Amino acid sequence: MQKEWDYSASSSKRLDHFLVEKANQYSRSQWGKWIKEGRVTVNDKVRKASYPLEEGDKVTFFPPEEKNVHLPLAEAMTLEIVYEDKDLLVVNKPSGLVVHPSKDHETGTLVNGLLAHVQAKGERLAHEGESFRPGIVHRIDKDTSGLLVMAKTEAAFEGLSDQIQSHQVKRSYLALAYGEVTSDQGTITYPLKRHPVDRMRYIADLEGKSAVTHYKRLSHSSDYTLLELDLETGRTHQIRAHLAAIHHPLVDDPLYAKSYRQHFFQQDGQCLHAYRLAFKHPISHEDLVFSVPLPATFRQLIVHTLGEGALKILPN
Repeated sequence: MQKEWDYSASSSKRLDHFLVEKANQYSRSQWGKWIKEGRVTVNDKVRKASYPLEEGDKVTFFPPEEKNVHLPLAEAMTLEIVYEDKDLLVVNKPSGLVVHPSKDHETGTLVNGLLAHVQAKGERLAHEGESFRPGIVHRIDKDTSGLLVMAKTEAAFEGLSDQIQSHQVKRSYLALAYGEVTSDQGTITYPLKRHPVDRMRYIADLEGKSAVTHYKRLSHSSDYTLLELDLETGRTHQIRAHLAAIHHPLVDDPLYAKSYRQHFFQQDGQCLHAYRLAFKHPISHEDLVFSVPLPATFRQLIVHTLGEGALKILPN
């Protein structure tokens, strides 16, 4: 069913800004998409998102047909919330926890737990009720541990998404890799694309999407290297695929370190931890920086492979 609004303000305002004000359950990017699709008219004419509304204009929205989608259910679970306010929250995800539901994995995910957390406070996640991935502006793999920021309001979602796309969000990781990385620091710039046969993996390929990973060697032996890595881009499996491309896959990585399987330690997946996250608050514009320590099992593995001294080199 179509919706109509009359613009009554005396001063001009952009069409997309007006729509966000009238129906803020949708982000500006979502309204922009619908405007491009011709689902919004001004005085019965399709206009651009930047179109300046004048007093007396009639704005009409023709929403798409609702799809029969099973949306995520709230499930109570124990979560480590590092920071929270009315706009967003930062969570320390444990290894083994899937971030969001899918058709094959509808329950037991981080999103299910966060829905229960915010609903108990009378709040919500951005795009709740519309998507399998409410609140999500970036992801980490199931078996990667560490920090994620989630949006609770559409305005926060919009602002955080813009920062992700413009590479303003700083994400730092700690990783344990096979073999001795010989350089103290470096940058991996291989473009990445999905493997043509093994669709679960990504490979370095000149026809792939640009990907940039900066690394610093913290400790090493002839068999293992402890690395600190910073993402400039955020491609799927970026660190895992990049380290595999330079022949130093992550310890215990089931997809990218198959040739090292005899050296697996039977951990909960690859040794990768998102330990630091820095971004500007999308509403207050305050600079926020968060860090969390390595999980105990990861620390024990570092001691086992590189000795106690390696722990003293870990960044704060």
